[in-house]
Amino acid sequence: MRRNTFGAGSVRQSDPESRPDNVLAEEADDALVADFREKLLDEIDLTELSKLDLTQRRARLERVMTHLVASKGPLLSSRERTALIRRVVAEALGLGVLEPLLADDAITEIMVNGPDQIFVERNGQVQLANVRFVNNEQLLQTIDRIVSQVNRRVDESSPMVDARLPERGERVNVILPPLSLDGPVVTIRKFPRAFTLEELIGNGTLDADTARLLGACVRAKLNILVSGGTGSGKTTLLNSLSAFIPDRERIVTIEDAAELSLQQNHVIRLESRPPNVEGKGQVTIRDLVRNSLRMRPDRIVVGEVRGGETMDMLSAMNTGHEGSLTTIHANSPIEALSRAETLASMSDLELPFAAVQEQVNNAIDIIVQLDRGPTGSRRVSEAVYVASKGREPYRLQPISVFELDDSVGPNGELHGRHRIRALPLALARRLRHTGEEFVVNPEAAPEESA
Repeated sequence: MRRNTFGAGSVRQSDPESRPDNVLAEEADDALVADFREKLLDEIDLTELSKLDLTQRRARLERVMTHLVASKGPLLSSRERTALIRRVVAEALGLGVLEPLLADDAITEIMVNGPDQIFVERNGQVQLANVRFVNNEQLLQTIDRIVSQVNRRVDESSPMVDARLPERGERVNVILPPLSLDGPVVTIRKFPRAFTLEELIGNGTLDADTARLLGACVRAKLNILVSGGTGSGKTTLLNSLSAFIPDRERIVTIEDAAELSLQQNHVIRLESRPPNVEGKGQVTIRDLVRNSLRMRPDRIVVGEVRGGETMDMLSAMNTGHEGSLTTIHANSPIEALSRAETLASMSDLELPFAAVQEQVNNAIDIIVQLDRGPTGSRRVSEAVYVASKGREPYRLQPISVFELDDSVGPNGELHGRHRIRALPLALARRLRHTGEEFVVNPEAAPEESA
């Protein structure tokens, strides 16, 4: 058993006994893995193997490894034999020790801090994984395998790179020394599976009345901005809200990395492209937003605005593309408006502050704020209607608020309930005009406190 030399501190330590079978590979001994990797290379015909697709290659290598372990391996339990075979095949074909972590559906983020320290976010909690690279060279080989598959390069002269895993599509960020003082650092963001609103209601992200209200706003073609911090579930909620878009509409989605999974028939998916190794060929989110306006969209859904494309998105919302949705990094609804204003001013259009504020006021109708709790749970903390118009100071009216009570769960989880507020007259009128009369379920509606 490998001894772990890293203290967990406030980070939870993974329990090997509770791990699913798809992470057994971490238990294989490094020396034994290296030995059988050499044996495997001696046994296989690389030319023949290159003619097979990935699934066939994996099946072929697993058959060869099973034979090698049975004929030349030490006495191993069934569990140890399975772990050894998976680890060797993973290093031969994929990303080595990272493969079982990528296969674990409970893991949403993998953080490699040098060869000896790998953290994962599992079920909303950061844990120190019971796995490591053999040495720095093996980690660099894995990094090279990641970036070479997407025609990128990372070295001392270009020590930062963003990439995607070609098969799975996970986002990868790599930063090397001398920028990283503690060795190569790799961060892999796995795409969350698509949740329905019913599932989000079930796990407490929002309540049924708030979901019905937001659904009515989507169908009524209000422009919605989903706001929250990193890892708060913005993309998950955006994807769920998109289910309310009528199937007859033409939808263009624009993302840095394709995470959205819309189920309508008429969906055009666009994805930005980073520059190649020569620094050419980049296609930005802003390029795609501008191009999408020529594609006759009924709605534009942008995964996240983070730069000058914000002005183009606001302009689209103001010029006949109502019902668009996007997300933004911000910690409150009022901060979301201020950040949108700041990002819009980064465009090459030199507009006065009042003109940019007018664009923001007239474009955004609803802001949905997401928070992440101390236990990793995600929750809609409030939804607000942007009541200000034109060049007025920003004015927000809450339409749904999560109100905390005084109780705290055993793991620090916060308790409370969502409460629907009286709808602003302008919002209620707009919903009625589009046939979306909203009435709070009297059985679910909480009594107003005296």
